Amino acid sequence: MNAFTPLPPAFIDFINPPELYDPRPNGYTHVVVTHTPARIVQVAGQGGEDTDGTLSPDFATQVDRALRNLRHALQAADADIADVTKITVLIVDHSMARLQIFSAAWQALLGDWPAPACTLIPVPRLALDGMLFEIEATAVLPV
Repeated sequence: MNAFTPLPPAFIDFINPPELYDPRPNGYTHVVVTHTPARIVQVAGQGGEDTDGTLSPDFATQVDRALRNLRHALQAADADIADVTKITVLIVDHSMARLQIFSAAWQALLGDWPAPACTLIPVPRLALDGMLFEIEATAVLPV
């Protein structure tokens, strides 16, 4: 793991308005405000493929691998999960059981870091045959 410095609190504001339900148990924040100047990192959708491009048929295994792949991609840009301000999650054949699997894995990865804004999109299929999960992220770092 690369060493990184989380952004100072004045650089990013995580806001959950009291008029909206508390999303923290679901691993996200309603509003994230970034104060510029900043370095913005866009990470393309990461699936559960291993380095050979092989996908497990198991949803939980794909989620775990995709989250590891996301973290590797972020670290390649000298960023980490704490720098992520927005994620988009795509789940094939979305169900509450699959949401629970993703939520548990995401919460474990987040730990005490603030949860980014999140959009989850149920989809009928993804780019590769057998692909069940994909996650993309935007990270913001000081210049």
